[in-house]
Amino acid sequence: MKWLWRILGILLGLLVVLFFVFRVPDTDPVEMRAKYATAPSQLVKLADGREIHLRDEGPRDAPVIILLHGSNADLSSWQKWTEALRDKYRVIRFDQRGHGLTGPAPDDDYDLTAFVDDVDEVADALEVGTFTLGGNSMGGGIAMEYAIANPDRLDALILVDAGGAPIERKGSGNLAFTLAGKPVIGDLMSQLLPRSLVEKSLSQSVSNQAVVTPETVDRYWEMARYPGARAATRKRFSTPRRSFSAESVAAMQVPTLVMWGEEDALIPYDAAGWYMDHLPNAKLVHYPGIGHLPMEEAPEKSVADLTAWLDKTLATRRPASAEPVETLSVSTP
Repeated sequence: MKWLWRILGILLGLLVVLFFVFRVPDTDPVEMRAKYATAPSQLVKLADGREIHLRDEGPRDAPVIILLHGSNADLSSWQKWTEALRDKYRVIRFDQRGHGLTGPAPDDDYDLTAFVDDVDEVADALEVGTFTLGGNSMGGGIAMEYAIANPDRLDALILVDAGGAPIERKGSGNLAFTLAGKPVIGDLMSQLLPRSLVEKSLSQSVSNQAVVTPETVDRYWEMARYPGARAATRKRFSTPRRSFSAESVAAMQVPTLVMWGEEDALIPYDAAGWYMDHLPNAKLVHYPGIGHLPMEEAPEKSVADLTAWLDKTLATRRPASAEPVETLSVSTP
């Protein structure tokens, strides 16, 4: 019997050694900010003392659009849209808690309500009045929850392949997300996190493979290893996922543009149908041959659809921003 315990001890020791050999280290936050927080990036201090990495572009007296990225992404998801929108709109995008250069939340809270509260915190810090709120995937679910809770602060809502619809998710989806949700395996893979896993997961999320560039894969991989990001991801995936009720969505009157890639392997196109069945004031735009990230896979077409809809929608709404801001509590990275 002793020989069995000896073998098990040797195997356990080998596993520990292999873990530390193959574990991918965290990225250096100073180097990350130097690489990814170039102008016009800002670090904005919120009312509770936290700093959030954001970009605030466009005329200060223009209608405001706040954009929320998806799970394990960052504000760069909206780069193409921002470039097209910032001449006419004030576009604000930020790395959400546990993501990008914002880093983990000090309170370790990754419940949906905390993400919703952050939207108000950012808008208040930048002295924004009413605004259009858009989100993709997880960010779309946050945007929907915000609209239900705070409809009077919104001029319009944009749901891009948004989470939150109570539908069955079919297919294999995203490998990294699948592993992250599994006990033990998720913990192990978050520490090993080979670049190839990140590349495969991104590839599975999109239909237009042209967006899976080495630079994009590097960014996702490096942001996933920002100090505290791995623990934040595990905590977020262990938090029960919420779905919206038909009643709460139907009661929300904010004009809504629903945008969806027909080949979305993460949140199927059926979810767009659910939203359209229950949203009382919505328009649907869908994209054949496009997956989970229309704003990256088809940026020109999707932003053209957005601006056409916004021009018409905002013309009948109240002004979307407060008076121009004179001073902000911001710092450059």
